[in-house]
Amino acid sequence: MTGFASVDYKRNIWYTNTLFYEQEQITGDAEITMNTIKIAFIKAGWHKEIVHNALVGFEKELADQSIAAELKVLEVPGAFEMPLLAKRLAETGKYDAIVCAALVVDGGIYRHDFVAAAVVDGLMNVQLTTNVPVFSVSLTPHNFQPVDVIENFYTEHFIKKGKEAARAVLAIHNLSID
Repeated sequence: MTGFASVDYKRNIWYTNTLFYEQEQITGDAEITMNTIKIAFIKAGWHKEIVHNALVGFEKELADQSIAAELKVLEVPGAFEMPLLAKRLAETGKYDAIVCAALVVDGGIYRHDFVAAAVVDGLMNVQLTTNVPVFSVSLTPHNFQPVDVIENFYTEHFIKKGKEAARAVLAIHNLSID
């Protein structure tokens, strides 16, 4: 954002099912150019009560830094579906960044480390082929048990990782390679 001194502003936040939008309204003697970052946020549906906290942390960090952002939130059944949706979103050209969040645990039927590796490799491939940055908040604990103390730990950890993802998105978005 660029501008002159003596600017008064008020921040407004709108929420809908799929959109978080923050905008500064400028009043006074000011000339301001403000870029809105357009971000897609994909959440895996498995363990959604925990995974949703990555979005909570992400939105909080954007708000804390007074970032103008348009955020489209989508949910897929599981982590394995994230790379394809990320690719489709990136190919639209509408997004400056894509963030994907999942909790991939060993369910006893398949090796979660294989699933997690396929997901992260797929997300890396998306960003390399589309030139749209893709960020992963995909955690793969070795010993996840659905008990309160562990679920509470991962709930808090996803908030932390969501904040870290927001900072990473901003760092890459503001990176100049000139």
